[in-house]
Amino acid sequence: MNRPDQDGAGRRTRFAIDAVTALRLVREDPGAGAHLPLVAPAALRSHAMSILYRDADAGLLDEKTARALLERVATLKVRLLGDRVSRATAWKIARQLGWHDTGQAEYLAVATLQADVLVAGDRDIAAAASGLVPLATYDDLRRA
Repeated sequence: MNRPDQDGAGRRTRFAIDAVTALRLVREDPGAGAHLPLVAPAALRSHAMSILYRDADAGLLDEKTARALLERVATLKVRLLGDRVSRATAWKIARQLGWHDTGQAEYLAVATLQADVLVAGDRDIAAAASGLVPLATYDDLRRA
């Protein structure tokens, strides 16, 4: 039986992550990207910043903590993708799902093109992944 962090050929599993997962990683294991092959769309850092800004604006986080977490996201070792193929795939996925925006589709596109599994803390992204890309849990990612 394969380890959860390897595919059938013994190659390390590549994990696509969303902004929610990236924020969880920098809170719980800021060095995770150094030992895990992580991929995400180029917009990951902007999406993480939006989440942190909304949380700070709503009083769920103080601004100093939010900005510190944003800095950790900036140092998270993750391969960020935004090439033509990724953008075209995100467009296609957004159309297929009937979405009015491509932002969340970018995570699905990167996962289908460059990863073995997707770890999505965002419920909408996780729900849309069904039939497009295999999902893994945050615990799977941490065990890898």
